[in-house]
Amino acid sequence: MAFDGVVIANLVNELRSHLLGGRINKIAQPEKDELLLTVKGQAKEPYKLLLSAGAGLPLVYLTQSNKPSPITAPNFCMLLRKHLNNARIIDIYQPGLERIINFKLEHLDEMGDLRIKYLIVELMGKHSNIIFCDEDMTIIDSIKRINQFVSSVREVLPGRKYFIPETIAKLNPLELSYESFREQILQKAMPIGKALYNGLTGISPLLANELCCRASIDSDDSTASLSEAAGLHLYKVLERMMEDVKTVAFCPNIILEDGSPIEFSSVRLSSYENYEKQYFDSISELLESFYAAKNAAARIKQKSIDLRKIVANALERAAKKYDLQQKQLKDTEKRDKYRIYGELITAYGYGLDAGAKILNTINYYTGEEISIPLDPTLTAMENAKQYFDKYNKLKRTYDALTVQLAETSEELTHLESIKNALEIATDESDLAAVKKELMEYGYIKRKSSDAKRVDKGAKGSGKSRPLHYISSDGFHIYVGKNNYQNDELTFNLADGGDWWFHAKKAAGSHVIVKTEGKELPDSTFEEAARLAAYYSSERDADKVEVDYTLRKNIKKPAGAKPGFVIYYSNYSMMASTDISGITEIK
Repeated sequence: MAFDGVVIANLVNELRSHLLGGRINKIAQPEKDELLLTVKGQAKEPYKLLLSAGAGLPLVYLTQSNKPSPITAPNFCMLLRKHLNNARIIDIYQPGLERIINFKLEHLDEMGDLRIKYLIVELMGKHSNIIFCDEDMTIIDSIKRINQFVSSVREVLPGRKYFIPETIAKLNPLELSYESFREQILQKAMPIGKALYNGLTGISPLLANELCCRASIDSDDSTASLSEAAGLHLYKVLERMMEDVKTVAFCPNIILEDGSPIEFSSVRLSSYENYEKQYFDSISELLESFYAAKNAAARIKQKSIDLRKIVANALERAAKKYDLQQKQLKDTEKRDKYRIYGELITAYGYGLDAGAKILNTINYYTGEEISIPLDPTLTAMENAKQYFDKYNKLKRTYDALTVQLAETSEELTHLESIKNALEIATDESDLAAVKKELMEYGYIKRKSSDAKRVDKGAKGSGKSRPLHYISSDGFHIYVGKNNYQNDELTFNLADGGDWWFHAKKAAGSHVIVKTEGKELPDSTFEEAARLAAYYSSERDADKVEVDYTLRKNIKKPAGAKPGFVIYYSNYSMMASTDISGITEIK
């Protein structure tokens, strides 16, 4: 998955063909490290350009999708609006084969004079950034400010001069002679593939491996093993690839394994000759297809970090409490022994000599002889009372611990269900619903302002909705993504004759199949069970046992936590966690 220099060259060519001469009509900042620009050109419909400097998934592509933005625009967005509203894009270029895209922009300042500005997008993994510069390349601001404590190589702060950092001296493959290639790449004492991507700008490990494959060379072989002829052949293969870049002969494609995308590139990958491939006319379409779901999932995971920590800590505390309570309960197992000692002393201790240390008698419960330790300083009745006191104390402890253990077990089950809800959350409204539940049960301190914001997130824009699938036989299947949705599906959406599915003895979603009064075919039962298995805490297993029953058999105990139900009449089946082929309705 390489967002390398060749992919960016492909992207720059596409952006130039669509955006050159266009004017920036709207500027939004939907995420703290992401911009969405609306550009009006000669086409009837404006283009939307997504620029993301996310450390995990830095991206640039054209899209038709919109994204909600915060009500109050961040400072960087406000700055860009001040300078670049209605600015014209006069050039888009890539320095060498660097992972950088420069947008040269022309606009009128407050005095009506024509000015030049640069918006520079650096797509360099965790070092990605979006930097706004004036005409002499002085930084005005950036979406991520980098000071000397963060980077000793380059500060990215207002007033500093912009430059491309050269942490490793690399050669530009677009202007590379064979002599330079032989002396500075092939003379490095390392594997050939590593020498290529370490020594050439914009060449990723994927492209390095592809170059070696085209030259019939093992990329793991040492550069020292290459003959002069093999080295020259490798250079010619690189030269032909760079000629394709210069002549914009790109071929955007995704490599698929078992139907899932695993790699993409802007060149044909002969190293994946036996894999399924999907070709695209547009690199933006490829990137959106490949990264959209991945980007959304990564952002939701990032935004749920705090909630995950709260749940993890609560689970750890509850598990420790449960273990301690179990140990304490085990210590109460000898309570009945003390009761029997007390009863036997009361029954047979009348003939004991003063100062006796043991009472040897027959246990009338078992008929066996028993020896009971005595305190010689106490009378028989005082010894009996002492044993009865121990018994009563342990019995009270046992009764209290039995209740506490049930409560702690219920708390663990509840927290596991919240943890599972975080794992399957797909948008911010899902996270808001989870946060609301954590606040309701005291895991997060409830502040009035915070509560209002959470309620707004849970109920307002984009209310959290259950997943909706349709079976191969046309039956509608609904999957709850959190405990509130589970209750809503089971007790409001479902009728008594609908079918209910849930992973057995595991945290997971309630899955409802709407029957509309019809009998379900076996394939729909199997598909619903697969969904229940996949959306459970056991999704990493190949097979999961799933309980299923009619909705009318499901009851909710009084005062039970959200998502908690009981049932006594059910069927079970082993279901796969593979849900491929089940159609989801967006």
